Amino acid sequence: MKTKEEVFGKVKINGILMIILNTLFLLAVCGIFAWAISTPLSNGLFGFIITLDIILFCINCLFWGGFMMIEPNEARVMTFFGKYVGTLKENGYFWVNPFYSKKKLTLRARNLDAEPIKVNDKSGNPVMIGQVLVWRVQDTYKASFDIDNMSKSSSIPNSKTSDNVSDKMKAYEDFVKVQSDAALRSVAGMYAYDNAEEGTEGGLTLRSGGEEINDILESQLNERLSIAGIEVLEARVNYLAYAPEIAAVMLRRQQADAIISAREKIVDGAVGMVKMAIDKLSESEVIELDDDKKAAMVTNLMVVLCSDEPAQPVVNSGTLYH
Repeated sequence: MKTKEEVFGKVKINGILMIILNTLFLLAVCGIFAWAISTPLSNGLFGFIITLDIILFCINCLFWGGFMMIEPNEARVMTFFGKYVGTLKENGYFWVNPFYSKKKLTLRARNLDAEPIKVNDKSGNPVMIGQVLVWRVQDTYKASFDIDNMSKSSSIPNSKTSDNVSDKMKAYEDFVKVQSDAALRSVAGMYAYDNAEEGTEGGLTLRSGGEEINDILESQLNERLSIAGIEVLEARVNYLAYAPEIAAVMLRRQQADAIISAREKIVDGAVGMVKMAIDKLSESEVIELDDDKKAAMVTNLMVVLCSDEPAQPVVNSGTLYH
């Protein structure tokens, strides 16, 4: 039993050539009928010729059902009374055995822009995350026989036949959507939203992961969709935010983190500037500073450099000690 896609290797004839031959065949059948009617023949011979002519006419009508056209990035899955005989992807106009069932599939790439869904990240915080992916049918055998697309397509309103390619692709889109949601939930649960979460410092996060998160998502999707013969060409997280119920709290926390980080840089810079000022004064011997004067100078400089407001000059008419 075949379990994967195979190239159709049976007889196929150029469609234009077969149209000419079948037309000549039809003209010959009509000519025989006209000859039998116009020529005096015995009853037995006349009946035999007419019966044979009717049989040939039925065969000719049957031959007209063997034509098919295949456009670029399309395929025909060929079955013979329920047995898979191969997939034809060659472009052109062909004639094949009219008893073959010729199921049409498109191999063109398709987009799926999934709506953001609410999931819990590794830390348990609810986040909204969305994705966009590009996919296409890669294995026509799995796409046709390993998943059920007939029942789904037959339930679509105004669907006239189960072999309608647009209806079948709609069924594949629904399958891809369900599996992509599952893969996105799985990936989102593996990582925290950002490094502000406890225990995630320096690790991979949803917000900072970038291409690594996209690669992991693409791998998960290909693993889940391989059963349907579908290949994911590209997958990207295109929306990421905290859920509305905690967004305001998380924004305040991010603002606090930003303020603390900025204060740390200001203090580090101020300490370096104070040390440089004291060293310069000592090297140039402009003034000799004892410990009390150094302490007062450090205090004043730190206040000036770390303050949010511009420093206000104060004139001291006494000494440092009064």
